[in-house]
Amino acid sequence: MSDNVGKMKFMRFCSSGTACSAFLVLIVSIIIVHFIYIGYVRPEADQLLEIAKQAGQSAPRDLVVILKDIEQEICFILLLWGGYLIGSKSLSILNNKHVFDVDLIREASENRGDILQNPERIIKKLEEDLLQNHQIRAPLIRILHAVLQRYAAMKDVDSFNVQDLSDAIESGIETLDRRQEAENSMIRYLIWAIPSIGFLGTVRGIGQALSLADEALAGNIAGMTDSLGVAFNSTLVALLISIVLMFFFHQLQRLQDGQVLDTRTYFDKYLIAPVAEQLSAKQREQKS
Repeated sequence: MSDNVGKMKFMRFCSSGTACSAFLVLIVSIIIVHFIYIGYVRPEADQLLEIAKQAGQSAPRDLVVILKDIEQEICFILLLWGGYLIGSKSLSILNNKHVFDVDLIREASENRGDILQNPERIIKKLEEDLLQNHQIRAPLIRILHAVLQRYAAMKDVDSFNVQDLSDAIESGIETLDRRQEAENSMIRYLIWAIPSIGFLGTVRGIGQALSLADEALAGNIAGMTDSLGVAFNSTLVALLISIVLMFFFHQLQRLQDGQVLDTRTYFDKYLIAPVAEQLSAKQREQKS
């Protein structure tokens, strides 16, 4: 029974697609980075440190020596994972930009009056042509579908006007904005976690250095300098990685803000303006 429940939970988790792919990318990132570290970085760093030790010199500042510790490895894993999360969201926005150039309402309607008299026909056409082709993932189409459904339910109410339609659109756009903020929470966590992991390496290195204080007082400072290298190298790498990740995260936020603005402009152009025009024409006919 418990096995079936576990399988159902896993299938539900993977059915979302995005969460499952993100988890798989995390696993792949761990494997790739770890193999690079055990296959090249750590053996090369150990060799350089051994040569320096035999020569009576302090630890060299080669790149592999700076990157050799576990904290740096974890930071690179999180960098790859965060880069995937940012890249996938950015590509999704860029792939859907062409939708803003298409008048979906006009293409789905058989005549000009459908948007006012028969929005159900447009909704049905959208569901047939777009939802079945899995383009419903585009936020614009999700909002358009929801707004038209609300309009179809309220169009026969005498008090319904363009402002009500505008409020429905604004509600959908606010939902899009909140969803984007919620989906970015993991990226924000990674940007916070990477420097924190670097500081953990700093604490570990300083602790090791203090434990070797007796050797340093006796004249052997090699162990202390190596430990201090661990302390400062981990912070250096973590801060650099967080700067890179933050830059790309800001580019993602710029794309998301642009998507929200494009969505609002789209509805003003292709829905609000035609409905307002047809309502005005209808009112003029009633007066005449």
